[in-house]
Amino acid sequence: MFKRQKSLASERKRGLFSQRATRFILRDDMRNFHFLSKLVLSAGPLKPTPAVKHSKTTHFEIEILDAQTRKQICILDKVTQSSTIHDVKQKFHKACPKWYPSRVGLQLECGGPFLKDYITIQSIAASSIVTLYATDLGQQVSWTTVFLAEYTGPLLIYLLFYLRIPCIYDGKESARRLRHPVVHLACFCHCIHYIRYLLETLFVHKVSAGHTPLKNLIMSCAFYWGFTSWIAYYINHPLYTPPSFGNRQITVSAINFLICEAGNHFINVMLSHPNHTGNNACFPSPNYNPFTWMFFLVSCPNYTYEIGSWISFTVMTQTLPGGLTA
Repeated sequence: MFKRQKSLASERKRGLFSQRATRFILRDDMRNFHFLSKLVLSAGPLKPTPAVKHSKTTHFEIEILDAQTRKQICILDKVTQSSTIHDVKQKFHKACPKWYPSRVGLQLECGGPFLKDYITIQSIAASSIVTLYATDLGQQVSWTTVFLAEYTGPLLIYLLFYLRIPCIYDGKESARRLRHPVVHLACFCHCIHYIRYLLETLFVHKVSAGHTPLKNLIMSCAFYWGFTSWIAYYINHPLYTPPSFGNRQITVSAINFLICEAGNHFINVMLSHPNHTGNNACFPSPNYNPFTWMFFLVSCPNYTYEIGSWISFTVMTQTLPGGLTA
């Protein structure tokens, strides 16, 4: 009897303990479920996994024909849409080594304009096959070479006339007549003018990396060198007549010449570093430099200063060829 009561008491204790344990477990489960629900709600809606986009690169086939004979020269395949005419010329040169990129002109049709090197194939392609006509432009030279030859020639030619070498002037006449001071001043101003040109070509101007036919170099040199010879011959001649108004005319003109040279230089520096707003380049505007105030009157003051320099040089030396050069 006593054993039965003892077993019943132990069973009751076990029942009570199991009920309490069940309650604690339910409470923990409810807490965990409540915490998990908050976590899911705070995370927001589930975002779908972004689909992986496979970029499709379009390739073109470039057929190059001879512009004169209309015969096929070669076919360039696997040319991307972002390729430029410059890239096409490079590939064309690899396929046909005798066609140098600098002397090849590509056209969409015979007799049409030559395509610029920066034009992309995508902008001119009407289909996956593009036909271009190739023309041999002849011997080409870089623009830097053109400018250096244009300005180096006048600098040296004028000095040859200034020295009065016997093959140009009569030796006895040159020795008998002394040079007027304006002759020395004119040589100084002329040298400053073309030395400034050379330095700006090398360090200021952003010369295009393109090329130009050799005939353009010859024509430009003929103009600059010819006018320099014409000017220098009269100014350095033994029978040269000085300005009519004497030192006043020479001094005022020389000062004005130097002012115009300085103004020309400052304007060229400004034009080589334009202001940029976003993707667009803004035209330079006047600043604290007085030489830039010419922008209030004209859009390209460098030409105004250039004309002013030659007019001042003409008045200073009182020679007609200098005025015609301006």
